[in-house]
Amino acid sequence: MFKLLAIAGGSALLYAVWSFMMAILPGFELAAVPPGSGVDQLTLLQQHGRDVYVSEGCAYCHTQQVRPLPVDRIFGHPSAPGDFAYQTPELLGSERTGPDLTNVGQRQSSAIWQYIHLYDPRAVVPQSVMPPFRALFEVRDQAPAGEQAVPVPKSYAPAHGVVVPTADAKALVAYLLSLKQPALPKGESGSSAMAAPAAAQPAASSSPGGGATAAGAAVAFDAADGARLFASTCAACHGAQGAGVPGVFPPLAGNPVVNDKDPGEHVRVVLHGLHGRTIGGTAYAAQMPSFAAQLSDAQIADIIDHERTSWGNHAPAVTAGEVAAIRAKGEQP
Repeated sequence: MFKLLAIAGGSALLYAVWSFMMAILPGFELAAVPPGSGVDQLTLLQQHGRDVYVSEGCAYCHTQQVRPLPVDRIFGHPSAPGDFAYQTPELLGSERTGPDLTNVGQRQSSAIWQYIHLYDPRAVVPQSVMPPFRALFEVRDQAPAGEQAVPVPKSYAPAHGVVVPTADAKALVAYLLSLKQPALPKGESGSSAMAAPAAAQPAASSSPGGGATAAGAAVAFDAADGARLFASTCAACHGAQGAGVPGVFPPLAGNPVVNDKDPGEHVRVVLHGLHGRTIGGTAYAAQMPSFAAQLSDAQIADIIDHERTSWGNHAPAVTAGEVAAIRAKGEQP
């Protein structure tokens, strides 16, 4: 009997010690970590959205941690303890059935896109395996006064009525849009393998693509990098084949701005974003974000050149130097 009590007591003591070391002590240490530069507390609406995020099981498939690995660079710079100062318990997650959401508010800043994606993910990402969250929406004969119906593409919309987000959907989208990585302090890069340069760089090219300037001189660009950047930055709205989403996000294939010999407007749109523009007779309500702070001149040039030479487009390529010159002027599209 004494031996049994000794074994049980020893096991309980060992369990208590390990619990303190693995759970309680790290908690005290994390509580003492100051918030990172630019990390803000969540608003009440965003806090409610975080609760919806948890209750809907979003963390089962999405992480909120960027590892210091090259494969994670598309999600941002490596996460730091101060990034989570106001979000305890942290929703780091361990599965990436879907993409990491650490910086999704910057990477996909369109509330309209977020609503459509929640209502039916395949309406904006055809290959998505994410289930629809239609319980977060109501179908009504018409949108209530002061409300904007979600412009779900016709093939995914209900047969009758319009789709209206519930309070939970609004809160969840507010939370998702709040997930933005703060910029690294000046002089820090997080990891040489991860950092995305913010300054202009000369156009490179280990994998050159076609194109020519208006003067006829050949322009080489990094076709592989352009395709990769387009896939991670632009394809969610404009589609992997540049077809866009009818009535929501404009197509790039055959787009007159993309095919214009003068790349100025194309560059300005990528740098500064666009909202409320009518293209080809269709008014697009979704807002395209600015990528001026997120991408370097060389990266913007590679994305634009990918768009100008893909899906049947045949426009002259643009160089990083041209992007830099247009950026310096600060002209809006």
